Parts: sequence; C-alpha cells; structure tokens
Amino acid sequence: MCTMLVVHGSYAQELPGKDEGFGIEGNAMAGKVIKHTAKFLLPIPSLSTAYDVNFVWQTCGRKTWQQRRRFPLVGLGFTYTNYGIDSIYGKVFGLYPNLQVPIIKGEKLEWTFRIGFGIGYATKHYSRAPQWDTINNAIGSSINNFTLFMTDLRYHVNKHWDVQLGANFSHMSNATYHIPNLGINMYGAHVGVRYFPVSSQPRCYVIEQKPLKNRWLLQARGGIAFSESGAAYGPLYKVYLGSLYASRRYRGKNKYFGGIDYSYHQDIYAFERNNEINPGTEKQHAWKSAIFVGDEFMVGRVGILGQMGVYVKEAVLKQDPYYEKLGANFYIIQREHGPIKEMFTGILLKTHKFVAELAEIEIGFGF
Repeated sequence: MCTMLVVHGSYAQELPGKDEGFGIEGNAMAGKVIKHTAKFLLPIPSLSTAYDVNFVWQTCGRKTWQQRRRFPLVGLGFTYTNYGIDSIYGKVFGLYPNLQVPIIKGEKLEWTFRIGFGIGYATKHYSRAPQWDTINNAIGSSINNFTLFMTDLRYHVNKHWDVQLGANFSHMSNATYHIPNLGINMYGAHVGVRYFPVSSQPRCYVIEQKPLKNRWLLQARGGIAFSESGAAYGPLYKVYLGSLYASRRYRGKNKYFGGIDYSYHQDIYAFERNNEINPGTEKQHAWKSAIFVGDEFMVGRVGILGQMGVYVKEAVLKQDPYYEKLGANFYIIQREHGPIKEMFTGILLKTHKFVAELAEIEIGFGF
C-alpha cells in the first residue's frame, strides 16, 4: 500500500527515505513432490517442507516504470527446502531475486502474485564413486536453476505488520547441463508474516508522464546452450539457437510477440554418428524449427517472459510436439528512437511440460 501524492515538475528532494517501504518476510511451507514423468523413479516423500525469508522493498515512484507497474514490491529471497528423504533428495538452498505484483488491492486485504528466478544448491545429486547415489535421477549437479511462484492473500494489520497465507510451486533443475536431470517440482501451501521497521506505506509519487506508444518492432536473438548427452558424466555438447520475431508493445508497458525458432544440436549429431543413423546426412536431422508466441512483462530494464512453441521440423530424436520457454532479459539499450531501439541479454529455460531440455544464454536486438 502507498500514500499517493501527485507531483508536478521536479520531485527529487521530496522522495521518501530509503528505509520507508523496506520489510522482512518469513513463510513456512508444506507440500508434496510431483511425479511429473514416468521416468521419475525416486520415492515420493509423504511430506516436504520449506522455509522462506524474503527481503522486500515497496517501490514508491523513484523510476517511471514503478508507476506504470502500480508500485510493485521487489525482493531478494532465500529458501531452505527439505523434500523429506534426506538420503536421496538431500536439502536445497535457494537464492533468488523476485517481483510481487498486485492482482486485487484493498485498504486492508490484497491478493498478490510473486515470481522469482535464481540459483539452487542441492546437497545430494546423482553421483558415482566415491559417494554413490545412482537412485537420484532427478538432479545431476550441485548448482541448479531455482524458480518459485507464489500467490498470497494478505491482511494488513497496521503499517508495520502483515499476515498472509497462500499457495506456491517450486522447480529445480540444471537444464541438462549435467544428466540425469528430470528436475524436482513441488507444490504446497504456506503461511507467513511480514514486518516493516519504518512503514509498509511509503509516500508514492504519481508523476505526470506521456504514455509510451504501442509500437511494433522487428526482433532477433541468438543464443548458446550446453547439454550433456548419453551416460552421466559424458561429453558436453553445444546447442546453437536463433530466433526471428515481431513484437508489439501494449498498454504502454508489456509486449506480445511471435516468430520462428531455430536450434542446432551437436549432441543429436553425435548420437547419429555413434549409432550410424542417417549416414552422410546427420546434420540435416540434428536441427529443429518451430513457430512460437509469447508475452514479456516489462519491469524497467528487466523483462520477464513466457513463450510457447510448436515444432514444424523436429530432429531425429523427437520429444513433445510443443515446448515452453521461461526466463528474463536485461535491456542494455532501451529507447524510443534510432535504428537500434533495443539490445538485451538474458537466459531462457526451455522445457517440455515439466522436464527441462536446456538453458539458453542469449543476446538480442530490436529494430
């Protein structure tokens, strides 16, 4: 919640102190691991638990995007997860930046959605000698991607204290950088409190500004990913990716887009050569192409995007006929005029349903 103040002209000296709007949040979670594929051979624990601490900042209008986004909360979270069978799953420590946006906002009650992307450290994963853990075919490395979605119904007790309850979903995997890598998905419920030492209601400044035009852009991005193939601890192969697409800004802040994806897979090429499949034409059967649509949620220089694609040409090793991508972009160039209007870098996690295929490190442009 913010105390609104309409400002005309300069306002730099009137902004609230940096301690206003800073808070600490704690959540206790209980849930269950999802067996998201028949290949997931781990026993399912009867109960999984987690504890989440999140340092939050209520934005108040220091940047123009904060007003366009209805003054969201930004945070840095730390999560400890105990899946329930320590000898197989181990524990997971997650560190992730996050963004909370309001869905319905009232004076005392609000309903919000939070999304966070970061890194997760797993104390147990698939391994051979000297420490054997070949049962764990879900996680193949210590360092992984950690993603957390949360939705909360929150009650504002006063300007210092909030209480909340909600539902959550977490995902951890390394995007086949090391195999096996089916990933671990967990859903659950949580209850928590939030404390603001100074105030949860900083003065939020509404600044007169011109709305951004809902423009069209021609966009291109290229990326690279790494994938382990064959047996665990096998060779690491490169995957080259490229996309050409058009985007349109809407409501002056978000973008929807659609276009063509291309990827060439060295691991599939090597599989064909090793097994004498398609001799002489292996490269022709080692690339994929797809058409896709998506949406990008813009938060200043950061874009959070989701994308869904359908293959029009599959490689010799076929997966589901469709895929999903989820990730974030950071915009190095972001302007309304000039030949290059956008330049960004980012990371995208490509999945087939709940199973990750690769993590794409990308750079892109908008014209």
